Amino acid sequence: MTRGIKHRQKAKSKTKKRSESSSSAPQVPVKVWQPGVDKLEEDEELQCDPSAYNSLHAFHIGWPCLSFDILRDTLGLVRTEFPHTVYFMAGTQAEKPSWNSIGIFKVSNISGKRRELVPKRETDDSGMDDEDSDSEDDSDDEEEGGATGPTLQLRKVTHEGCINRIRAMAQNPHICATWAESGHVQIWDMSSHLNALAETESEGVQGVDVVQAPLQKFKHKNEGYAIDWSPLVPGRLISGDCNNSIYLWEPTSAATWNIDTTPFTGHTGSVEDLQWSPTEPNVFASCSVDKTIAIWDTRGRSPAASFKAHNADVNVLSWNRLASCMLASGSDDGTISIRDLRLLKEGDSVVAHFEYHKNPITSIEWSPHEASSLAVSSSDNQLTIWDLSLEKDEEEEAEFKAKTQEHVKAPEDLPPQLLFIHQGQKDPKELHWHTQIPGMIVSTAADGFNVLMPSNIQSTLPSDGLENESGLGPNHRIKPTYGGELWAQLLTVSAVSLLNRFFSGNCFSHPKWWRSTLRKSVNAPENLEMFFF
Repeated sequence: MTRGIKHRQKAKSKTKKRSESSSSAPQVPVKVWQPGVDKLEEDEELQCDPSAYNSLHAFHIGWPCLSFDILRDTLGLVRTEFPHTVYFMAGTQAEKPSWNSIGIFKVSNISGKRRELVPKRETDDSGMDDEDSDSEDDSDDEEEGGATGPTLQLRKVTHEGCINRIRAMAQNPHICATWAESGHVQIWDMSSHLNALAETESEGVQGVDVVQAPLQKFKHKNEGYAIDWSPLVPGRLISGDCNNSIYLWEPTSAATWNIDTTPFTGHTGSVEDLQWSPTEPNVFASCSVDKTIAIWDTRGRSPAASFKAHNADVNVLSWNRLASCMLASGSDDGTISIRDLRLLKEGDSVVAHFEYHKNPITSIEWSPHEASSLAVSSSDNQLTIWDLSLEKDEEEEAEFKAKTQEHVKAPEDLPPQLLFIHQGQKDPKELHWHTQIPGMIVSTAADGFNVLMPSNIQSTLPSDGLENESGLGPNHRIKPTYGGELWAQLLTVSAVSLLNRFFSGNCFSHPKWWRSTLRKSVNAPENLEMFFF
């Protein structure tokens, strides 16, 4: 993120005159601009620096979506080369119940450029004028995948009422479950739509809204948000509502389920999120507005363990699938907690606690490729990426500054584990990592979707032997066991940057409050409009 001047032409001429008279003046250390802390001057605005990303695109499908899911596909288990193709399902939040739909869509030709982890030094005596420099910058920004940009293909299935949450089954991604504001949880088969998307390359809406009956439908006593498919037992589902109840769905065939009408009870407030254990087929976790997290065994109807997790509503959960003892949670007070479940019996299981965000946490998810990394979104309009393996190391920071000849004054109160901050979306709601494209994150907000791949988030796949100028292979990620080299890199990469790594934006309210305000502030387009940047 860099500060930009609104009146560009006027500011440019002033800057040129000033630089002629002060070129020999000593360099003032660059100060990092902190979202939510620093204020912009009247004639300043925040701008995105594309070099902070290997890939960054935005699009929307009409009405805003509170929830979405990325579908597993057959295009490759680990994909690192641009351009990329991604399949999605999303549920709309329309002004009228009858206007809602489930969107099944494919975004293809997602272009990008793999940036250098350690930037090249810039020299003042290069003799290049501004035009040469600009042309070089333009060539650097050329992305793999062509100049045509991403394309979106969309099919829609009508859905009565706003969709609070949608989840696709990992083992059979054409099967999805939706949580409706009406209190209904429904299961759908979207195989015909996915097949149609796979067979065509024509951009736009594929036909009119399709009226389709769900495979199964179950009415809770109240609406809800919590739902999760088992990663171990195909077809097994749990759903939790605002009436403090959790129901278990057991598959009886490929298209039918048996719902146990006796719910799991134990919370004294709304169940906000649910997560199955990645290793135990009968174990799941829940979080609630009663400030607690509970661990359950499906063979009983009471919690096997329950503990106070935060000082406010616990909004979201994520169970680490690479380190199954780690559970992350986010609260209404903006705090993030990481727990080691092996320490529950000892009382204090918290191994990390962050108070960086000042507004409700709306989504949290561990990386499917890095056991120590997770992404978080908050109503302060920030999407943050954290790496718990990082620690601040002043010696390494000083060494990096000397190596890159940069002088950036890093804030002392920023946690060393904070790896990246993304902004620019209005009212962010949910995020997901792509399990087959390392480093790719997709987030949804009131103004649509963002697809991003930060330049300092690299996969740890085996190197093919090729190295860049920093001595690193293209698939290597700098992540010291005890040091802060990535932290130093993040905070000292260039004078334009530390906020090379940041992107500006706005904020939103908690999902429970969100729909009413969103309907008032966002008007439906007369015709479906899709755009990218």
